[in-house]
Amino acid sequence: MTESIATTCPYCGVGCGIRARVTDGTVEIAGDPAHPANFGRLCSKGSALGETTDLDGRLLYPEIDGQRTSWDTALDLVATRFSEIIAAHGPDSVAFYVSGQLLTEDYYVANKLMKGFIGSGNIDTNSRLCMSSSVAGHKRAFGSDTVPNAYADFEQASLIVLIGSNAAWCHPVLYQRIVAARARHGTKVVVIDPRRTQSCDIADLHLPLRSGSDAHLFNGLLAWLHGEGCMDAAFVENHTEGLADALARAGGAADGDLAAIAKACGLRVSDVRRFFELFRDHPQTLTLYSQGINQSSSGTDKVNAILNCHLLTGRIGKPGCGPFSLTGQPNAMGGREVGGLANQLAAHMDFANPDHREKVARFWQTTQLAAQPGLRAVELFDAVADGQVKAVWVMATNPAVSLPNAGAVRAALGGDVFVVVSDCIRRTDTTHYADILLPALAWGEKDGTVTNSERRISRQRAFLPAPGEARADWEIICDVANRMGFGDAFDFPSAADIFREHAALSAFENDGSRDFDLSGLSALSAQDYDRLQPVQWPVRAAATGKGTERLFADGRFYTPSGKAQFIAVSPRGPENKPDGAFPLIMNTGRVRDHWHSLTRTGKSPRLSQHTVEPFVAIHPLDAGRFQLEDGALAQLESGWGRMVARVAFTTDQRPGEIFVPFHWTDQFAAQGRTDALVAPAVDPVSGQPESKATPVRIAPFTPQWHGFLLSSVAVPSAVTQVDYWVRAAGAAFCRYELAGLREPGDWEGWARAVTGATTQDEWISYCDAARKQYRFARVAGDRLVACLFVAADHHLPSRAWLSGLFSRTTLPAEARRDLLAGRPISGQDDIGPTICSCFGVGQFAIEKAIRERDLATAAAVGDCLQAGTNCGSCIPEINALIRSARQSSQDQQAAENVA
Repeated sequence: MTESIATTCPYCGVGCGIRARVTDGTVEIAGDPAHPANFGRLCSKGSALGETTDLDGRLLYPEIDGQRTSWDTALDLVATRFSEIIAAHGPDSVAFYVSGQLLTEDYYVANKLMKGFIGSGNIDTNSRLCMSSSVAGHKRAFGSDTVPNAYADFEQASLIVLIGSNAAWCHPVLYQRIVAARARHGTKVVVIDPRRTQSCDIADLHLPLRSGSDAHLFNGLLAWLHGEGCMDAAFVENHTEGLADALARAGGAADGDLAAIAKACGLRVSDVRRFFELFRDHPQTLTLYSQGINQSSSGTDKVNAILNCHLLTGRIGKPGCGPFSLTGQPNAMGGREVGGLANQLAAHMDFANPDHREKVARFWQTTQLAAQPGLRAVELFDAVADGQVKAVWVMATNPAVSLPNAGAVRAALGGDVFVVVSDCIRRTDTTHYADILLPALAWGEKDGTVTNSERRISRQRAFLPAPGEARADWEIICDVANRMGFGDAFDFPSAADIFREHAALSAFENDGSRDFDLSGLSALSAQDYDRLQPVQWPVRAAATGKGTERLFADGRFYTPSGKAQFIAVSPRGPENKPDGAFPLIMNTGRVRDHWHSLTRTGKSPRLSQHTVEPFVAIHPLDAGRFQLEDGALAQLESGWGRMVARVAFTTDQRPGEIFVPFHWTDQFAAQGRTDALVAPAVDPVSGQPESKATPVRIAPFTPQWHGFLLSSVAVPSAVTQVDYWVRAAGAAFCRYELAGLREPGDWEGWARAVTGATTQDEWISYCDAARKQYRFARVAGDRLVACLFVAADHHLPSRAWLSGLFSRTTLPAEARRDLLAGRPISGQDDIGPTICSCFGVGQFAIEKAIRERDLATAAAVGDCLQAGTNCGSCIPEINALIRSARQSSQDQQAAENVA
């Protein structure tokens, strides 16, 4: 196929448009210049999508108890077991756990089956883990789950506040829009985060507040703004309610007292004052918030504390201002639209409203509609554990890794419960527990719609054939529904038919009473659906004005009174507090080039080079306190689990707090599952887990030996039997980082075993038992096949230059000579750890160019090495290297002057 297909990225909620082309079996990816979410720009993950579409590791055929079977047999068993369990124990004895990776059409039929025909609210989604506090906050304030803004507001704002959001890494395309707006218009940027993240690279002010103190800060801001006379009196009088109560609660906590606010947040008074003054002086203020706000046991209150400040100042429904939730997944918003959360009905209707329940039941022509909300994610798996839920169907997600207290989730799935998993990957931590596996289509193979953070609906289009017997999720769900006796309600010939019904339900007896309205799309032809261009909702029918308006511009909200509600917030700290046993607070999150549990990004060699291992970022003061060494390994423990991670010293962390990314699973690491440690505390309103504040302890992990293995061929399973291992994809090889608590009795025999060496291979070895240094290389013909380096500590040779040897068709004589010396061969520089994934530029190469060519800007580095010129995600790190080089030069000059 040489035609370029317009589709949408499957990663974060930015919803970037992509042009995909398949040429001679190679998938070529480019940003779509016409898509209004990204205008052609892609981040490192999106740019590397072509490296992740192969069939290695795919689930291609249905399986029962690990044995291949037919679709009919598998689906018959799913339907029969679910029907039998429902008949014996009632509809609430079964559950679906779904995903923001599903398309809207998949989501719609899953929700319709569970809530409309099985008759239970027990369908929840992994989006519960990332944005349900925003949903709850919106509904309390606006009467609806309405995100009022658009990305175009980035260019119109004069102040952008990033709180609980490392957009530079988690929403990099949007971050680059902020960078461009700042350069073009002088937009001020404030970053509020306990860590000094990469997003602080452009910040005019960084507030490193104490973890969990966000509501104190915004309550204080509300009281201070009111005291300064910054209220939009007409807006508040005509369009809001509840200010007096909100101010009374805020005043009780802070009363606009900057010193009290600063103390509560662990900040300097001068920084708090500067932030408040910036907010006061910039009417066009856009507050962008994400998981640092949402993933909290008081996340909903934090959301409302932010919304209160925008309501007080009337900064909503206008260009360039407003509270803007940045969602984590490509279709978290689509799941909200169709009722994918356990506490929602479809089309933004609610269980609590009898009229809504009657409308949905009448539209679906069902008498079985669930009467009440179902179990939310954490409590759903608790119900699996205690036997309340006896059958669970997991779709396109990996709860054995991603839920808090993940060890308990595993125990629940391994108990007496019927587990169905539909996924595109054969081996995940969750598929291990499946009684039935159903192969689903992956990105590039499936067809439907997704909705991004700014309410923009875009098409995902297939450009690859369905592999093996994989099928669309919506087809699988509809076939099960048919076998359960609900076939008439699930007779959808295509995804377009599902979308039309979804749109029709949004318009059903709406008359402007609900925000979500796709009446203008409810009669799309198949051809129009196929050609659908990105569009923001609402998309109303011609009779009520076709097209998208700015929501809340008229000051009308979806509450019973039509007025927005101020919510009185009493700030609360994290549910679990540090103590003598667990003295540190662990914050979790993403890294730049990886996504969720690595099932996609873990396939890409370039995405696997920037952050290879699980790590723990810790302030040097804490590291000294707990006798940790930079670059060594540490064991982390909480009251719920343990893990091992590589230590990374950084003054970007607050003392007393650490950061650990959550991506690694049992498929990619031993003892690397971060969420096994995370406390199962949840927000009582939203049910969202508190993933940012788990008390932990830390201590050195002291293996007898450290090592790494690079191999261009599959290695025996023995390599994963060591005490610590991490696997990462490389270009033409696989990389393992290793450490062991016990030494093999025969190092050379063990090395031959783990490298798969044969008697026909050339074997190069170096052994120094006294210094505990062992180095081995396996060469077949003229090519390097594998190399293994072992030392007594973690100080091992650079992997970067060794990695380059695997792409050589002939290993030169000097390489054979120098290979085990641990230094680059003559004429080859060690580029160092990867900084720019897009062009494979390493730290040492950048530092050398800065030093030798006196480069003073990231743009100059880009001109020299290309680094930072594609997605721009690495520019904060390049700037950090420039600052470090400048400081080193100044220190050297100062030393020379003293001398």
